[in-house]
Amino acid sequence: MYRIIPLPAFNDNYIWLIKQDNHSAVYVVDPGDANVVIQYLNANQLTLAGILITHHHIDHTGGISALSTFAKRHNKDNAIPIYGPALENIEGINQPITNEKSIILKSLNIKATIFAIPGHTLGHIAYLIDDNLFCGDTLFSGGCGRLFEGTPEQMHASLSTLSQLPENTKVFCTHEYTLANLDFALRVDPDNVNLQAYQKQVIQQREHHQASLPSNIGLERQINPFLRCHTDTIQRSISQHFKQYPSKECSFFALLRQWKDTV
Repeated sequence: MYRIIPLPAFNDNYIWLIKQDNHSAVYVVDPGDANVVIQYLNANQLTLAGILITHHHIDHTGGISALSTFAKRHNKDNAIPIYGPALENIEGINQPITNEKSIILKSLNIKATIFAIPGHTLGHIAYLIDDNLFCGDTLFSGGCGRLFEGTPEQMHASLSTLSQLPENTKVFCTHEYTLANLDFALRVDPDNVNLQAYQKQVIQQREHHQASLPSNIGLERQINPFLRCHTDTIQRSISQHFKQYPSKECSFFALLRQWKDTV
C-alpha cells in the first residue's frame, strides 16, 4: 500500500509525494519548490526515487535541478528517473514521455497510466495510478485551468476524457483553488444543492487549514460547471449571461471559460 501526502508550496501549490508503507523511497509530482521536498525527506528519513512532471510551468518544474542534485548525493551518483511530456521543453527531464500508454515507477513498482490532456499547455499530461489522478492544472475541483496555449476545443476534449474515468477516481490537482472555483460555480449554477453542500464542506476544511483535495470524479460531475456544459442548466446560465445561444457544447465551454477569466 502507499500513501499520497500533500506538501504545500508557494501560496497555493501542492507537491504530491507518493510513499509506500514500510519503504523509504518516494516519488514527487510537480515539485516547483525543491526546499519543501528536501525538508520533508530529511525530516522523515526518506529517499527520492523519481519525479513526475505534468507540464512546463515553473511552479511545477522549478525544483527539478536541485532535487536531481540532492538525489544523486544520496544515490551513489545515480540519476533518478524524471518523467515529463516530450512535447514541452523542460530542462532536467531524462525520461521524456511521447506516446507511452503507461510507465512503471521504479523502486515503487507502481504502474502509472498516461493521458495526453492539452489545453492549459500544449503538451500537458496526467498520470493515473490505480484510482489516483495527478492532473496538474487541467482539472481543478470545481473548475479547470486557464487556456494559456491550447484551444477551448482541446481543453474541452481533455476534460471530457478525465470526466469519463470511474467515479471513485481521486483528483489530485496542484492548486488550492477550490473555494474560489466554487464561488464562481455558484454564480453559474446557484440552485445546485450538491454544490452548496460541497462549498460548506470546503469552507470548514480551509478554516481548519486542511487541504480541500483530493476531490473525486463523481463529485466533479455533480458540481463542476466545466464538466457539465452538456446540461440544460449550465447552457441556460451561459446563454443568459452572454445573450448568446451557441449550438455546440464546446462553444458553451469556451464562453464559460471566458466568463471565469473575467471574475
